[in-house]
Amino acid sequence: MGDAERTAALRARAYRDHMSLEEALELCDALPCVEFETLIGRWRGSEISTRHPLDGLLETFGWYGKEFIDRDHVHPLLFSDRPGQIFAIDPQRLPLSIGLKWRFLRNKLTRKVLFMVRFLLQTRQAKARVRMVEYRGKVSASMLYDNLPICDTFRLIDHDTLLGIMDYKGIEQPFFFKLHRDT
Repeated sequence: MGDAERTAALRARAYRDHMSLEEALELCDALPCVEFETLIGRWRGSEISTRHPLDGLLETFGWYGKEFIDRDHVHPLLFSDRPGQIFAIDPQRLPLSIGLKWRFLRNKLTRKVLFMVRFLLQTRQAKARVRMVEYRGKVSASMLYDNLPICDTFRLIDHDTLLGIMDYKGIEQPFFFKLHRDT
């Protein structure tokens, strides 16, 4: 397989929602880096299943995506309720560690409970910032959470689609997701 065919095959893989960890890492390494300016705006998120402990958790909770206002003001976790209202949640208040340990909580009841107590989780303040960070040998725009040991690095799939790689300290395997520009 030539370089052009290999690149085309990798790009086709980028639109899949399931892949092995090895395939996702190969994709990450092959895609171009992202400049900060590309991130500005609101993005819809979707998970890429790689058998990560977080697989399914954000979608269970009604994850909408992310919003990049400027370098120092990012809403890292946007959610959407049933009527379609979008709101930001303070990631420090979201019980990710419980969701990692208790997979049985990934159900509609958990989502309903989250929405009933969302006033305790919501925030109007940005809870992350963007910096250029080296990840796997390439420097790319990366979102740093303010109060959690999490760094999301981005690679360019196309002008309106990004690959996101969440590096969560204490979890060996990265979590993969896509962001689709919200127009």
